[in-house]
Amino acid sequence: MPNEFRTSVGGQALMEGIMMRGPEKICCAVRKPDGTIDLTYDKVVTRWYNKVPLLRGVCNMAENLYKGYKYLMHAADVAMEGVEDAEPESKLDKWLDEYMAATLRPTTLNGYRRSLELHVKPYLGNKTLSKITAVDLRSLYRTLQETGRVHPRDGQSPGLSARTVHGIHTTLHHALKTAMEQNLIPSNPAAEVDPPKFIGAPMKVLTEAQLDTFMTAIEKDEFWHDFFYTAVTTGLRRGEICALRWEDFDTKQETLHVRRTLHKEKGKPLTTGDTKTYAGTRKIVLPPSTAQLLRERKKTAPTEWIFPNSFDPEHPIAPGTAYNRLKVLLKEAGLPDIRFHDLRHTFATHALSSGVDAKTLAGILGHTKASFTLDTYTHTTGDMQKRAAEIVGGFLTDYLGEEMNPWQSRENTAAAPSV
Repeated sequence: MPNEFRTSVGGQALMEGIMMRGPEKICCAVRKPDGTIDLTYDKVVTRWYNKVPLLRGVCNMAENLYKGYKYLMHAADVAMEGVEDAEPESKLDKWLDEYMAATLRPTTLNGYRRSLELHVKPYLGNKTLSKITAVDLRSLYRTLQETGRVHPRDGQSPGLSARTVHGIHTTLHHALKTAMEQNLIPSNPAAEVDPPKFIGAPMKVLTEAQLDTFMTAIEKDEFWHDFFYTAVTTGLRRGEICALRWEDFDTKQETLHVRRTLHKEKGKPLTTGDTKTYAGTRKIVLPPSTAQLLRERKKTAPTEWIFPNSFDPEHPIAPGTAYNRLKVLLKEAGLPDIRFHDLRHTFATHALSSGVDAKTLAGILGHTKASFTLDTYTHTTGDMQKRAAEIVGGFLTDYLGEEMNPWQSRENTAAAPSV
């Protein structure tokens, strides 16, 4: 190589700058945020090992690596000088995952996640929370109702039903409301949007007279009496009652610890899993009559299950079996054809009408928020509360005891939601 092209100067690229090294000096130039250039110099020191051929190569390589890292860090500090660390805004898809994971159990989460993955994230998932507006949500709902069905079958509408879109709105509303409460967004855009209206099946609640008839009917059924009595006086979900073990019942404190549910997926055996939501894991104080009923039942209990299968006591009653038996009892008693979940609605409705506050009731029912309880049972307010004494009469007093709010009478047990 000709001498005019020989050089003993080398260099390294840096963040917003460059470092050059010559025989005697090292110079580092970095551009500051204001546009000016920061220059730093360093002397090249000749050491004894520079005269030892093999050792010189090893030591110089190590020294160059160290100095290269040193100047990279220096350049980063200079280039970012005065710039505050800003936490990136959360995107909707990430926030939905975080919100759902914090409030729902894995089994329930899977169904919700699939709906949002298919119908929300493709449209709004990449938007930051603060940029989502009511206009965006209205546009989303309109699109879903027109062409939201991912794989429509022959003859099926390309759009989602109003009920499905309404459910998506409910999930978004709760998620964005939580984001607002955590000061991630100034307001909840979903609160400004009216979801699609649909005519849903009316909530069925047994009246006082119908409850009397139902209680009389189960008195004649020795095997199922305790099961349905517990359902009516606690408001537990069907799977929660089926999954109760004796370890969940505290005979002294008269409490019931709800910590699991029983469910069956298509083509699979019965599975014991977590409650629907984290708030669903809760401890409730039982009405005196229910506590006494369970105490007596425990004396002759054959297995760990409070309500075992009659043919196989080592396993619990299946939720489907309880549902079928309810239908038979209702038909024989001449009562309306209600769902099992309507027994829960019946309990909640009469509890609110009798003066139980929404927060306490939310804890008993295992709702995540008291606002959801109020939204669900708004029909119990107003005129129904004014007529509570006439409607409920002495029913809850007869079955729950003189204290209409037995769960509020124990200081040692919290009826608020578990978190």
